[in-house]
Amino acid sequence: MTVEKLPLSVAVIVCNEAENLPDCLRSVAFARQIVVVDSGSQDGTPRIAADFGCDVFTEAWRGFGPQKQFAVDQCREDWILVLDADERIPAETAAAIRRIVSGPPGAAAGYSFPRKNFFQGRWIRHAGWWPDRIVRLFQKGKGRLTEASVHESVVVDGPVASLDVPIEHRTESRLGPILRKIDRYSTLGARQAFAEGRRSTILGAILRAKFTFFQDYLLRGGFLDGRQGLTLAVTDAVNKFFKYAKLSELGRVDADEGRGDRRPAA
Repeated sequence: MTVEKLPLSVAVIVCNEAENLPDCLRSVAFARQIVVVDSGSQDGTPRIAADFGCDVFTEAWRGFGPQKQFAVDQCREDWILVLDADERIPAETAAAIRRIVSGPPGAAAGYSFPRKNFFQGRWIRHAGWWPDRIVRLFQKGKGRLTEASVHESVVVDGPVASLDVPIEHRTESRLGPILRKIDRYSTLGARQAFAEGRRSTILGAILRAKFTFFQDYLLRGGFLDGRQGLTLAVTDAVNKFFKYAKLSELGRVDADEGRGDRRPAA
């Protein structure tokens, strides 16, 4: 049975996503164009995308916001949906998207979705993980990605309507990759904060980490999500500590270099 293709482009950035990408692509098979931008995969990810019929591009890593904007810039359909490789569009959400992009133009230039985050087999409903509303669907020329190197978002020029149907997110559940992700994201976050003129200390990093755990696990009800909620509260606190500890380190290095520049030549 042939699936009717919709006037929709899907933009996905990838790097070593061979495990996640097939399910993501199958969930948006109704889109007329799928753009996949690869930043150096070593696991056959580009081949998977090409075999599926995607428009595949290779682009050196620019940071999350600029990389996704590059993918958006390659889209040619009237509507654009931005997805991550570990996200899925369930059937009820696909039906809602179909109605939007196939119907007459409405007042909304973009749409937001609640995101259902699954961690270690459990739908996480507390600690700020639900509804985790995100803007991902917009008319071509009306949306853009922020320049943030991490925690980027879509900005829409015009009204944004809220949909009740979700995007499903199968977030990484293995602790080894989570720790590597924490190292990467905390570095990016520290560099971005430093560029914005923010500074920290080790004591400040410890206090932020302790408050993050208290907020996630107790104030926001993470304990209601069982062992998964506890794990997420701990990893969030660890990420917070390393972000601000690295920010402190950047400040010390900058200060040392400044003092070195003022020393008289020997």
